[in-house]
Amino acid sequence: MKQPRIEIAAEPQPDEIEFVTQQIMKFNSSRTGEDNYKPLVIFLRDSDNHVVGGLIGETYWQWLYVDVLWVHESFRGEGYGDALLVAAEQEAVKRGCQYAYLDTFSFQAPEFYQKRGYAVFGELPNFPQGYRRYFLKKELH
Repeated sequence: MKQPRIEIAAEPQPDEIEFVTQQIMKFNSSRTGEDNYKPLVIFLRDSDNHVVGGLIGETYWQWLYVDVLWVHESFRGEGYGDALLVAAEQEAVKRGCQYAYLDTFSFQAPEFYQKRGYAVFGELPNFPQGYRRYFLKKELH
């Protein structure tokens, strides 16, 4: 049998990315059982139905992962970020989640999450240079 070779894919094909993703998911399931994976997407829309904010995440293995939380500058400071996060946590609990986790940068909103019960469990300095990347978690009730 020929030895495999390493290839840096300049233009990876979506079906090949999906194949690799599915293989690790199959492996994980063989060790842990079903993960009950579901995407979680919540939008904030203005009166013209334009998206002016949103939360993108997923639930699996009794955890909510918040990947993106964004509110347009003109709507910040009015509680919409909090409302999006609360909606995501409530939906996660309905899905059987007991915990939540996310990451954020020092130039984004670590204090926002800490005020809402999230605790830092890890950080990376100089990510990017001059800033920090924080990893936070929370028990859901």
